[in-house]
Amino acid sequence: MEKNMTLLQSVSHLIEESRKLLVRNVNTTMVFTYINIGKMIVEEEQRGQERAAYAESLITELSSYLTKNYGKGFSKRNLEYFRQFYIVYKNRIAQSVIAQFDKATLQPLNAQLLLKFSERFKLSWTHYIHLLKINDDNERSFYEVETEANNWSVRELQRQYSSSLYERLALSKNKDQIERLSEGHALEKPYDTLKTPFVLEFLDLKESSSYSENDLESAIIDKLEQFMLELGKGFLFEGRQRRITLDGDHFYIDLVFYNRLLQCFVLIDLKIGKLTHQDLGQMQMYVNYYDRVVKLPHEKNTIGIVLCKQENKAVVEFTLPLGNEQIFAKEYKLYLPSKEDLKRQLEE
Repeated sequence: MEKNMTLLQSVSHLIEESRKLLVRNVNTTMVFTYINIGKMIVEEEQRGQERAAYAESLITELSSYLTKNYGKGFSKRNLEYFRQFYIVYKNRIAQSVIAQFDKATLQPLNAQLLLKFSERFKLSWTHYIHLLKINDDNERSFYEVETEANNWSVRELQRQYSSSLYERLALSKNKDQIERLSEGHALEKPYDTLKTPFVLEFLDLKESSSYSENDLESAIIDKLEQFMLELGKGFLFEGRQRRITLDGDHFYIDLVFYNRLLQCFVLIDLKIGKLTHQDLGQMQMYVNYYDRVVKLPHEKNTIGIVLCKQENKAVVEFTLPLGNEQIFAKEYKLYLPSKEDLKRQLEE
């Protein structure tokens, strides 16, 4: 069996990749078909009467016909999605990529056409349905880019949207950086890892209940994958309760990560109360130790994050040096924040 292990692994890899390819091709064909149905609906509406009643009757008639001949999947609601999908995304791709259908000659689908299309539309139809529900173009583009880059499932996309990732990142950036969010969330500097606030609703800890810092840490370890998704891109878990010994005194860092994109250690201390200057001083000691003892010469300076129940901006301002880019204090929430409240903060 051991002699054949390489063969077994190779065959398994081939089967898995083939299945992925099959799924991608089926999805590409589906998305391609839907955007073209949307195109046909829009063009028929433009040729018809410019009245809402006409558009409504057109979709009703088409839905009835398609459902009768092809079964489920062509409800009025879905046809509205096809129409909206074309309207929202038609400017992204060259006209040659969208099939030039007319009533006389229907061009057959071909592999080259689908390949060009798949290079521009990489997500599943279910992903696009969720994206179509986002009205703001920049926000929609942000979630699409992030979904592609991080290979988010539909469930994870829904979670990131529900947790207001776009607004929380925007609150941590200046106006110019907010405008660039539509191109995705690139990690270039330490503060790019930060959100305002961090949302930990997946820990299932109740806001009103009594819990200790150890309870919080244990809950994070139990849901480590979700916590790392909340942290962002490039994080690798290095350990918990990492000990530092100075002159016989022992100190313990709650959580230690490494970010391969920023090429630096990220230390996290958990606080269940209001931030104090002692919390920041302790994190400064941890960061100094890692910079001077642990990190290698080619690695970037260590980042320290005090994750607290209540941030104290005045304490942060007067405890940390001007131009600080290593130590940060950020609030966490145990519930999904209101998108309306976050948007109001952005407007302020």
